[in-house]
Amino acid sequence: MKKAYKIDVDCANCANLMEDAARKTEGVQTATVNFMTQKMIVEFHEGKEPADVMANVVKACKKVEPDCEIFL
Repeated sequence: MKKAYKIDVDCANCANLMEDAARKTEGVQTATVNFMTQKMIVEFHEGKEPADVMANVVKACKKVEPDCEIFL
């Protein structure tokens, strides 16, 4: 399953770091963060609940960029 989320991130470098953090999160198959469109696209592993995985993605991204926002 693939879902898109609106994000609020300040710079392209932060977006890249958030993308890396999201990709390393358990349950995420792929993740792409586009700074220009302020969107994050996440593809989840089969059988994983997107809401549960996204809670962990938000935590991982907040470690990288504390003031980032992901609108679930």
